[in-house]
Amino acid sequence: MRFLKGHGTENDFVILPDPDGGVDVSAALVARICDRRAGIGADGVLRVARTKQSHEVTEQASAAEWFMDYRNADGSMAEMCGNGVRVFARYLVDAGLVEPPEFAVATRGGVRRIRVEPSGDITVDMGKPVVYGESVASVGGQEYTGLHVDMGNPHLACAIGDPVVQLDLTHQPGFDPGVFPGGVNIELFNPVGVSRVVMRVYERGSGETRSCGTGAVATAIAAAHLSGDTTGTWTVEVPGGTLTVTLDEDTSYLTGAAIIVAEGELMLAE
Repeated sequence: MRFLKGHGTENDFVILPDPDGGVDVSAALVARICDRRAGIGADGVLRVARTKQSHEVTEQASAAEWFMDYRNADGSMAEMCGNGVRVFARYLVDAGLVEPPEFAVATRGGVRRIRVEPSGDITVDMGKPVVYGESVASVGGQEYTGLHVDMGNPHLACAIGDPVVQLDLTHQPGFDPGVFPGGVNIELFNPVGVSRVVMRVYERGSGETRSCGTGAVATAIAAAHLSGDTTGTWTVEVPGGTLTVTLDEDTSYLTGAAIIVAEGELMLAE
């Protein structure tokens, strides 16, 4: 099985090209691939499949030829991944499977429009966020109130007074399962300037990651609500680098680097 390895602000993924739909990606196999000691090591797996052959998203086939079949590191399926879709897009461009600068990708969270910037960065139209009410996350016995934002996947973005660099995120933060029955990605952030925040994230199915694209957008939404602005451009600093989020009245955009670092042959067996 051929694979590639890539990352977006150090949120890393194993890419499995599967244009003919012949790869059976089980949860156990994904977990083994993502194991950082016994596998390749990654925050998730991106299977590259044709949309028309993927029963989950066949209705998107007229808009996007390629489907990003994304799995978390524990093998569970996810609706969307902002950093993952940029890495997925970088692979499609490098492999000659799409014509840049603009094209579309199918995801479980809906079709996402992609633009390759002159700088080489990749911008994703992330769609219009759905903002629900407030909820509470707990870390180390401390409770933080945040905003429930749906980016195709669920987020709880919490502005906190404590420096995020000091938080212990080795364990999953607590949350209300009545609000998030399928789990939730939890972002904790510090506003550090005009339209600028520092963020850390604990992702369901993966643990703390160096970055989260959908989480960066959710964080920008939460920060914008605190400042009284609903549009504009936000800089989100994550442990793995910097992402840019642009908010307008109708949608949101995520811009950042996407880099392929390796390719090879996978020899793991179930």
